[in-house]
Parts: sequence; structure tokens; C-alpha cells
Amino acid sequence: MNVQSVSIEVGGRPLTIETGKLAKQANGSVVIRQDDSMVLVTACASKDDVPFDFLPLTVVYQDRTAASGSIPGGFLKREGRPNERETLISRLIDRPIRPQFPKYFRREMQVIATVMSYDPASDTDVLSMCATAAAFAVSDIPMTDPIAGVRIIRLNGEWLINPSLEQQAGSDINLVVAGSRAGISMVEGAASEAPEEAMMEAMELAFVEIQKIIDGIEELQAKVAPTKFEVAAPADINEDVKTSLLELGAQAKLDDAMGIAGKHERNSGLKNTRNALIEALVDGVEDEDTVAAMTKDAKKIWDKMVSETMRRNVVESGIRIDGRQTDEIRHIWLEVGVAPRVHGSTIFTRGETQAFVTATLGTEHDAQHVDFADEKEDRRWMLQYNFPPYSTGEVRRMGGPKRREIGHGKLAHRALEPVFPSAEEYKYVVRCSSDVLESNGSSSMATVCGATLSMLDAGVPLKAPVAGIAMGLIKLDDNYVVLSDILGDEDHLGDMDFKVTGTPNGITAFQMDTKLGSIPREVMNKAMTQAKEGRMHILGKMAEVIDGPRQELSPFAPRITSIKIKPDKIRDVIGKGGIVIKEIQSTCDVRVSIEDSGQVDVISTNADNAKRAIEWIEGIVREPELNELYMAKVIALKDFGVIVELFPGNEMLLHISEWDNKRTASLDGLVSIGDEILIKVVNGRKGLTASRKAAFGESL
Repeated sequence: MNVQSVSIEVGGRPLTIETGKLAKQANGSVVIRQDDSMVLVTACASKDDVPFDFLPLTVVYQDRTAASGSIPGGFLKREGRPNERETLISRLIDRPIRPQFPKYFRREMQVIATVMSYDPASDTDVLSMCATAAAFAVSDIPMTDPIAGVRIIRLNGEWLINPSLEQQAGSDINLVVAGSRAGISMVEGAASEAPEEAMMEAMELAFVEIQKIIDGIEELQAKVAPTKFEVAAPADINEDVKTSLLELGAQAKLDDAMGIAGKHERNSGLKNTRNALIEALVDGVEDEDTVAAMTKDAKKIWDKMVSETMRRNVVESGIRIDGRQTDEIRHIWLEVGVAPRVHGSTIFTRGETQAFVTATLGTEHDAQHVDFADEKEDRRWMLQYNFPPYSTGEVRRMGGPKRREIGHGKLAHRALEPVFPSAEEYKYVVRCSSDVLESNGSSSMATVCGATLSMLDAGVPLKAPVAGIAMGLIKLDDNYVVLSDILGDEDHLGDMDFKVTGTPNGITAFQMDTKLGSIPREVMNKAMTQAKEGRMHILGKMAEVIDGPRQELSPFAPRITSIKIKPDKIRDVIGKGGIVIKEIQSTCDVRVSIEDSGQVDVISTNADNAKRAIEWIEGIVREPELNELYMAKVIALKDFGVIVELFPGNEMLLHISEWDNKRTASLDGLVSIGDEILIKVVNGRKGLTASRKAAFGESL
């Protein structure tokens, strides 16, 4: 065995990468370790090219419960389909590694990251990212530049690299940063209303650590000295076809079609213009093979012309596809309270991007139980993102949420988490659901805005409103132009997708991906400044419609009424086998929740029902006071007296001897069930008891 390894100090602790021992039939495989966390990452490639016009790379990250010393739940007792954490980490690995391959590389590739040992002191997400780059580096698969990633947090004013889960929980900035030698290539994370300057500082500090890891990866690669296979050069452009298209006026016709404002109208115009040019190009050519070859070349040339024209227009004139200036935000309109039976709802529209977002209030029973390697809790705040095919005018099979939907939903959830009220401040569990009705750029940011508005409409006391904006970048030669509120085509044809969310006070979530491999610092600075201006504009538009949480809940929302009782009275409210609490819930049509501290929550959509239940519980725990008078209700007749109810849930015996000053042989005909009588609480032989004669004294 030719085992090779390197060790680097990252975050003040050793990080080791080893190859040549495990999974040797893969093109490349490494085991990475920091503290007691270990991940095996393999990289494989097909033997031949595949006929795709994109990089066919698949990344699969998989936790193993054995890695943290537990057995899976459920009947099968084995891991199932990827959960949310595994899906998000798979995306986290994919995004920075994808731009690092030769442009025309078309072999199918697969990365599989398997957690061998999990230590809460070192999360396995960034370890898997670094190991992926190392696995490609020691393989025969060509990669232009190695990348690496670290997690950086700010805890009590200090910056920490690759922190423990406990440290992450107390941080106010938490970012995963990936980069190459040239610069930052991906950022993902959250903050508690952090200023732009702090985010830049975090990225700069992370970049220093990234260089250490890249040094280690390159050292390991030098030890292995793999021979990389050749990448076939792209076919040359048929200059004759290009010349003929230009002679047919292709550039002028392309400029006209690009000037159409609407997304579908513009795409139809571009397609019709291209087809008309190709038809004119092959007019008179009889050989079918020649026609097919010319058509294929013409389509490639046209696609390149579209990209170059868009870039040139933006860089040289500052005019975008839809005619906006580079920092201009599309027209915004929105409504709240659009769905009458929903607790909170909104339609948020920005240009041709539209989201319908609802907020539903629930109780602790509705919380989502999460049991991931890095998260074990009951979530009180949930957000799901849905992207139906009609949002882009397409026909597509419907199914469960895809990786993109899970990723976009998590970004929006992360954006609002810092402003969601604590359990002490707000007892409700809240679920937001976003359905994207139209999409032409930044539907995840529309979801952030819509979730804020729907929760305010539902009366959720957010600490501050949150808005989001997607930024883009166009690079032409050495010129960079930053775009605010990008369109779908600008995302597709551009060089960067940078999403930032925040309140008026600072940033709450951050996500950046680039096709360039890295972004210069000054360009990132400009993007963040421009994003802040756009965010403040959007927040202003939102405040025009609703500027704070509604004071009145929807009539269809559950009401939570709370009281505090003595902990030793809990068993009285519950009753033997739960008989009392079940009767309260059934009779009053409410749900009752009791905590060990004595906190009692009564949940109902009907205020009168909640009041009845509260009075009932108060009656059970209320203690009659000695020598006090009460109007008591007769609820049962006995040979030796009657049972009276002083207040809901509290019963007491009125013995026949306490009925009158003179001896009473029987109460038949003197009292009936349902009668209300005045009684006084007195001391009896077995404790407090009710007395009618003591209440009336000499007047009887």
C-alpha cells in the first residue's frame, strides 16, 4: 500500500488528509480527520465523455448513525433517503467544486462523502468539502484549481475557525467560506443583523485558513503524483457559418430581439429570430447532412452571440436585458391578508417573480422534531419553499421537494431565524409555506420578503422585518459590473449569484456562488454596498403595506391562554389516568398543555370555550378559604348530606348535620340537584367542610 498523508493546523487543531489505504478502486479517495470526526470521500469518473451540454457532476453526502454511536429508528433500522442536512451539505460541496473543472469537460462524475466518525467538536460539512477537492487532486481527473472551505464564527467578539456545535450555537455570525488561490468562490451562512464590514472581515480571515488547506492538498497531490487524462479540445467554430449569419444581419436582429422586455416574449423573439436566420442560411442546400451540420453550428454560434451581446450591453452602456440600470430594482407590488381563512398571507411580486406565502400558527404539539447529527431539537419556526412547474410556464412531473427547493427553503428560513421571537416571548409555533407563482430571478428572496409579510399579517411579533435581494455580476475582459435584482437570464448568462438578506440594522443571511472561480475583494465590497441599498428600498416598499405585527389574530387562529398553578396541583388537573384533563378538553372543546413548572396553556379558536376551561382549572387548583362564604351548586344527593361545587372543579361535602341549627332527619324535599345555596367553609373532623347553618347563623 502506498499510503500518503498530510497534516495542517486549521483553527488551532490538526487536520489530516490521507490517501492510498481505503476505497482504492475509485479514481480518487481520501480520509479527512479533525478531532474525532472522520469522513471518507471518493471521486469517480466515467471512462468516456457523455453527450451533455453541462458538467455531469453528482455529489452525495451521507451521515451514518453509527458514526455518532446510535442505531436508526423506525422498523427497518437503517438509513433512508437523504434528510435535510445531507441534502444541504451535498449542495454545499457541489457549488464551489463545480466551477473548478475544464470548461468542456464532459465525463460523468460522482462524489460520495461517507461519515465514518462524528465528533460534535468538528462538524463534517466543511471537512467533506475539503476532502472532495483532495480526492480530485490525487485522482486522474483533471481539475483546474483546488479549493478548500472552512467555517468561521464570531463568538463573544472573537473569530473561531471550524468551531464546535456548542460554540456555533452561541455565535452571532456563522459562515461557511470556500475559495481557491485566487479568491473567494462560495459563501453560505447567517448572522444576527451583522454589518457588512463584519462579513467582509470574516471572509478575509477565512481566506487565510483556506490557503493553508490548499497548501496541504497540493502537498498531498505532489506525493501521489497522479497522471491526469486529457480533455478533448472543443470543436472549432465554423467561421464560414458565422460569417454567413452576420451577412444575414444576425447581430442587428439579435439586438432587436434582446430589447424585448417580457421574459417569454423575449425568449420567443430570440428563438424565432434564430430559426429564421438558420432557415435563410440553409436555403438552397440540398444535402441533409450538410444542413444538419450547418444548423448545429449556427445554434452554437447564436448562443454565444446572445451571451456576448448581453455582456457587452451591460459593460459598455450599463443597460440590462430588460432596460434597467445596473442598480435598479424591478417594480414591486404586494398584498397582505389575501386568503381569508389563512392566519397570515401575502402575495409578493417583484417584476416577473411572484410568491404566495402563508403563515400558520400552531402550538408546541405542532413543532417539528429534528434529529440530525448537528441538530436535535423541536423547531418552533418552519419554512418550506415550493417551485411548481407553472411558475416558469413549463410542464414537469410533480413530486417531493428537490435539492434546489430544500436549499432555497433553508436559505429563507435562515434569513428570518434571527428575528423570530423566543419561546418566552411568543408561545406559538409558526409554519410558513411559499408557493412560487412566477419565476424570473430570485424567487428565494421573494420568499424571504413574503414570509416576513405573512407573519406580520398573522400577528407574529418579529424583532424586525427582513428583506432579501439577489445580486449578479458580469465580467468582460478586466471589467466587472455588479447587477441588482437579477433576472433569470442574467443569472444563467452571468458570472455570480449573490443573495443577501437583512433588516434595517444588518445582514441575517448570506449566500454567494460564482462561475469565475473567485471574486476580487473590491468587487465583493461593491456588491455588498449595492445590495444594502437595494434591501433598504425593498424594506421601504414592504413598510408601506404593513409596518408591524397585527394586534388582532385571525378569527381562525388558535388562542393560547396561559395561567400558572402550583406544581403540586398538576396531578389534580390531570386526574387519575388523565380523566380530569380529558373531560375539560372534551367539554370545553379545547386543548390543554401543562408543563412541569406549572405553566398551563389552553388552546382554542373560541374565546368563550377557553374562558370556561380556565375557570374550570382555576377551580380545581383554587383552595377554599376558612370562614369564607360561597354560593355553592348542589351536584349530588347523598343519605348523609349533599355534594356541593364551590367553583368549577372544586367539590365539598355539606353534611346533613350542617344543614340547620335544629336536627334534620332527611333532606328529601329540602334541596335538589342544581340548587345554589349559601355555605360557609368551616373546620370539620377531616379538614375543611361546608356548613349551611354557619353561613346563616341565628337567622335559620
